[in-house]
Amino acid sequence: MTALSYASGTADTPLLGETIIQNLRRTVERVPDVEALVVRHQGYRATYRQFWDEVGLVARGLLARGVRKGDRVGIWAPNRAEWVVVQYATAQIGAILVNINPAYRTSELEYALQQSGTSLLILARAFRTADYVAMVGEVRSRCPELIDTLVLEEDWEALKQQAAKVSPAALAEREAELQFDDAINIQYTSGTTGFPKGATLSHHNLVNNGFFIGETLGYGERDRVCIPVPFYHCFGMVLGNLACTSHGATMVVPAEAFDPVAVMQTVQEERCTSLYGVPTMFIAELDHADFSKFDFQSLRTGIMAGSPCPVEVMKRVIRDMHMSEVTICYGMTETSPVSTQSKPTDSLERRVGTVGTVHPHVEIKVVDPGTGGLVPRGTPGEFCTRGYSVMLGYWNNEQATREAIDAARWMHTGDLAVMDAEGAINIVGRIKDMVIRGGENVYPREVEEFLYTHPAVSDVQVIGVPDRKYGEELMAWVKLRPGASPSEEELRAYCRGKISTYKIPRYWKFVDSFPMTVTGKVQKYKMREHAIEELGLRAEATVQTA
Repeated sequence: MTALSYASGTADTPLLGETIIQNLRRTVERVPDVEALVVRHQGYRATYRQFWDEVGLVARGLLARGVRKGDRVGIWAPNRAEWVVVQYATAQIGAILVNINPAYRTSELEYALQQSGTSLLILARAFRTADYVAMVGEVRSRCPELIDTLVLEEDWEALKQQAAKVSPAALAEREAELQFDDAINIQYTSGTTGFPKGATLSHHNLVNNGFFIGETLGYGERDRVCIPVPFYHCFGMVLGNLACTSHGATMVVPAEAFDPVAVMQTVQEERCTSLYGVPTMFIAELDHADFSKFDFQSLRTGIMAGSPCPVEVMKRVIRDMHMSEVTICYGMTETSPVSTQSKPTDSLERRVGTVGTVHPHVEIKVVDPGTGGLVPRGTPGEFCTRGYSVMLGYWNNEQATREAIDAARWMHTGDLAVMDAEGAINIVGRIKDMVIRGGENVYPREVEEFLYTHPAVSDVQVIGVPDRKYGEELMAWVKLRPGASPSEEELRAYCRGKISTYKIPRYWKFVDSFPMTVTGKVQKYKMREHAIEELGLRAEATVQTA
């Protein structure tokens, strides 16, 4: 009889029953003099003892500003030392950290602040061309629960000075109130409804996922992990920060945003043993004119995840960057995020042909999307996952939670997968229309809903088309209202400053109608086929990761 598509992650190591700060304290006690955090562009270096002391100061400063257990504290900044300190300080006082994408513009910022009920927003003054302070000023009157803001460049030192108003005993008293199942983080992920949903994650979710990622990679206090991926995403704050702090490894931040030269310099000068990135990051490094000038001999491992991984890129990373133990992960924000991961000891074929096997203490299955029944191994179906890693739910959105997590607590990912005879997973497609552009998840419905607000747009359908650099790019098919004649550039300009740059379609096509089924459903796969032919695009051979 053919085996069914179900697997559970056995492990000799039990789950950790502790909060984020309890886990950090154990590491500090074990390796106080090991470097915890290095942020190159800020010249910041701190041992675990120094990092612990700064986290405690900021935690007491937040208490002095009136932050209570369960309050939502937003963080809107690129990668920098303060982001990491705030991540652990909010966990120490039981505040719920709300991650806000640095690429957000006013409409997205307003929605996240309103939906989460953020009361304190910690923000950078600006990032690239975006004036964060001005943008907050524009939306603040429409965010009634936002009572306080803290600009890092102006208020950070004052926040630490406010710690004097709160005793260490008062901080310890607050910490003693915390349970590891408490909500501690909200991360917004776009939904097919067109509105982002706030995946709500607990200490238990995040500590254990970070810990077992670090276990798989064999992390210890001698490891130095180069983290060029953003902290606002699970890739940065869980696979990066928590995998390090749970093992006494060093978090090394090359720049506030991805820069291939900064990454390569950091690996060489900091003697990093591990490097993270989405495939486009690795491609930018490998293809850089100065690649051969840098020394990658210190590297042994790392993670490539976030979007489809070209097989040849994986081979070059192993060969030319000396990452012989590099792994691929698959997951989603709602599962903290990793459900499957290849092992450093897996064959090259397994590491480039699948997204690995089930993580410890996690269950996975592949089911028929129509019936919900298990399918035989080798048969495609919807990938589902269950266990400690599944989110508590979507913040203040019970309906969306019920749609995603069934009565038996299985998270339905919406991805189509095949489980092989050994239990390895290959992602073969998506039930949902999600587009993965350079590691960023984009849901066409969200972009469509925004474009509908343009007075010239009668109807619009957004699809993903192949792209050599980003994996996929967005294309909008637009039906105009009678008499309207905006250009592509006018529509593009309408988007700027209102939705994130990566959500603005690269390609535009003005049409009178869309391919439809007899029942009136739009056939996006036909639109994609037509676009590929019309634009002269072709899909690359890839390995799916997420």
